[in-house]
Amino acid sequence: MASSVQVAPDTVQVTDRRAARAFVDAHIAPYADAYDRQGRVPEELLERIAAAGLWAPFLPPEVGGAGMDMVTLGAVHEEVGRGCSSVRSLLTVHTMVSWTVQRWGSPAQRERWAPALCRGDVLGSFCLSEPGAGSDASGIGSTAAQSGGGWVLNGVKKWITGGQRADLFLVFARTASSIGAFLVPRDTPGVQVRPIDDMLGTRASMLAEVSFRDVALGPDALLGPSGFTAGMVLTGTLDLGRYSVAAGSVGIIQACLEASAAYTSRREVGGSVLRDRPLIQAKLSDMVTDARAARLLCAEAGRLKDAGEASTIMATWVAKYFASTAAARHASEAVQIHGANGCGTDYPVARYYRDAKIMEIIEGSNEIQRITIAGLADREIT
Repeated sequence: MASSVQVAPDTVQVTDRRAARAFVDAHIAPYADAYDRQGRVPEELLERIAAAGLWAPFLPPEVGGAGMDMVTLGAVHEEVGRGCSSVRSLLTVHTMVSWTVQRWGSPAQRERWAPALCRGDVLGSFCLSEPGAGSDASGIGSTAAQSGGGWVLNGVKKWITGGQRADLFLVFARTASSIGAFLVPRDTPGVQVRPIDDMLGTRASMLAEVSFRDVALGPDALLGPSGFTAGMVLTGTLDLGRYSVAAGSVGIIQACLEASAAYTSRREVGGSVLRDRPLIQAKLSDMVTDARAARLLCAEAGRLKDAGEASTIMATWVAKYFASTAAARHASEAVQIHGANGCGTDYPVARYYRDAKIMEIIEGSNEIQRITIAGLADREIT
């Protein structure tokens, strides 16, 4: 559960992009490189995020949320991603768990978990990926067998964002008839957490391998009716995670732009600042253009979510593919602009470069996204 760290009373509720930018500039961006080196986010920041109402602001007011719309949520996650992709990753998985409980949970499950998730008293983590299967749901090897009216869970989940710190795991496991989603508190006997360190990027997202060995669960652990999880809970939850990653990728592009613009305005070569060079101007103009284009794609996906349109699923695929690809490209350019300085720890662009690569892999690799998007081709021809 949440720690007893006392947060300064100057933290205000974040309700829009402007407030999110101010929060990130004050409490996240200046310390992101330190989080990256330490491989974790400090408890004080987790408490500040809770005080700002950032853990699940999209939940309804009756459970403590702000009823934030999805367009605004995307803008908030973009700003957090601009400051630190690891922090944004923690928000992403918590968002996935919180939304799933609110959308598919029973009244008792919502009453037990939604307010605590909203306050940040309980931090959630999403457990799908497995060794040898990745996030391919058809390859899930974890099992949940019915026993005495409840369930017995066995299996191993890997690369679990926030797993080192999470209080509640949303675990997908194979049942006798389908794939089921289960709410598993961290302190349940048989749950073991092993930290995963020294990853390429998002190093402060507190990745873990989580093992479940004969974990006995009550009947109330199953989320939603048995048999519909793969087609409903999993699809909707992954779509929301993908949306957050897309928004966070826009944040990386914006961070690369801001860092590169500042650096080239100061760095002199041959008696003039780098920013006066046409090649540098071309790189900066491409960053501006792609940041705006990716932001618009995310906003469209968010608008469709708010409208309840099924087409939001594909819109999110497109936004995530475009934004993550652009983030990787511009992070590489940002390092190039900084030269040798970009390869060290004195400037944040090396972190952007490593984090951007992760964006091309998580929540559906770019190769999978291209295959999925290609399915639109025939329908797009008029």
